[in-house]
Amino acid sequence: MDHAQLTRKQKEFFDYIVSYKNEHDVWPTYREIADEFNYKSPNSVTQNIQALLKKGYLIRGEDEEYDIHPSHEELLGAKRDTGIPVRGLIAAGYLQEAVEADLGRITLETLFPRLDDMFALRVSGMSMKDAGIYDGDFVLLMDSDVKDGDIGAVLYNGETSLKRIYHDKNGLRLEPANEEYDAIVVEPDVFEEVRIIGKYIGHVNRSGIHRAVTRKAS
Repeated sequence: MDHAQLTRKQKEFFDYIVSYKNEHDVWPTYREIADEFNYKSPNSVTQNIQALLKKGYLIRGEDEEYDIHPSHEELLGAKRDTGIPVRGLIAAGYLQEAVEADLGRITLETLFPRLDDMFALRVSGMSMKDAGIYDGDFVLLMDSDVKDGDIGAVLYNGETSLKRIYHDKNGLRLEPANEEYDAIVVEPDVFEEVRIIGKYIGHVNRSGIHRAVTRKAS
């Protein structure tokens, strides 16, 4: 399919999301696209995506998210070898001769030994910004016990939410880390409607991997 079928603005839109995907290996969020093009409403993002879907530049994936059409996959860069190369040894005491060697790679398995027990969700919203978690970040979650004060992903009333979780005499309190948002209180008689999806153990964004801070017992 010829790119000339796109309008100038549509081509700029398409080129941006492809460039973002090549650089970050994920698709941009609606907020990131809106900021890039100074859109006042997310409807403008939706309209452009719908136009690209209609013209065959994007398709709907199995998870209902958009993806690049197979006929344009050559625009996506080849995947790099995974992991960070370890190129040798460096002294952290007395000076010593440099040792260069191929010592393998630092991978996610290196950083997170229980990688098979982990999964990630992408954050939408700013209710946890004071915990350093922002819109568009990827939170890393694990299926393990959530103690009072831990951050966890919760499924309640058909909706998901990332909050700090507390148990008290009034029930379950889901507390945001942003004073602009109200806490959610779940009364004891509806506890069975609440499911904790996973415990927050860290998050990933453009600045790197951030581990959860261990909270001291009070």
